[in-house]
Amino acid sequence: MAYGDVAKRVSRWCGRPGTFVLALSVIAIWIVTGPIFGFSDTWQLVINTGTTIVTFLMVFLIQNTQNRDTAAIQLKLDELIRATKGAHNALLDLEELDEAMLEDFRTRYERLARAARAQKAQGLPDTDVPEA
Repeated sequence: MAYGDVAKRVSRWCGRPGTFVLALSVIAIWIVTGPIFGFSDTWQLVINTGTTIVTFLMVFLIQNTQNRDTAAIQLKLDELIRATKGAHNALLDLEELDEAMLEDFRTRYERLARAARAQKAQGLPDTDVPEA
């Protein structure tokens, strides 16, 4: 089984309400056992170590989920650009460009937005399809 498959299954399991209740239960048990163990250093070390390990592993699961979601959104946006008549296909892989190229595109679209707001302020429609 590939890492992506395992990460997907574990992240789905971790996002369920039952998992949250399980985590709360573990903390409640730890708190209740405090007086039994005299609130010792070992008692504190158990929860600190456990939460650190879980947090460390969750960072990787969250990043994997975020990467997968971002890739899916990017593909959906690319499909909308590809399928829209008059859309600029040069924008399809915008996320792969360097900062200078991104800034160039951003400047062009900011200019278009300013022009559209100026037209709208004059009572003209802002639904044109100008060249970027």
